[in-house]
Amino acid sequence: MNIAFFLLPKQEVVSVSEEATLRQTLERMERHRYTAVPVISEKGEYKATVTEGDLLWYLKANPDLSFDQLHRVRLSEVPLRLNNLPVRIDANMVDLISLAKTQNFVPVVDDMNHFIGIVRRSDIIDYTAKLLTVVPDEKGLKREA
Repeated sequence: MNIAFFLLPKQEVVSVSEEATLRQTLERMERHRYTAVPVISEKGEYKATVTEGDLLWYLKANPDLSFDQLHRVRLSEVPLRLNNLPVRIDANMVDLISLAKTQNFVPVVDDMNHFIGIVRRSDIIDYTAKLLTVVPDEKGLKREA
């Protein structure tokens, strides 16, 4: 099995540009109801993951900033607290699982660091749960428990 089995391609992933404003980022996360999204460069490279917490801490540190001013703040000005590492598409499954233990999703990149999608921790858990429910019957055939 390889990482591509779990890949949600970039066309289906909600992400933000590193040139996005704070307001654009907040609105995109709100619209899709995500607590974290990948940040992608103009060249299509994975740069980081921004979380709700990053945005909230920034707003707390800047109490004079009103919602009407959020379009003036670039996402690049917001300090990101977590360093969500990507995995290369040709990496082994152990590397993927190791990252998925501490990240809700793992960004996947090609050999030039171009973002190609994500693997969601929930998809790995769902797959594993299905494997655990398949048991051999008395003839050695597999059936769901």
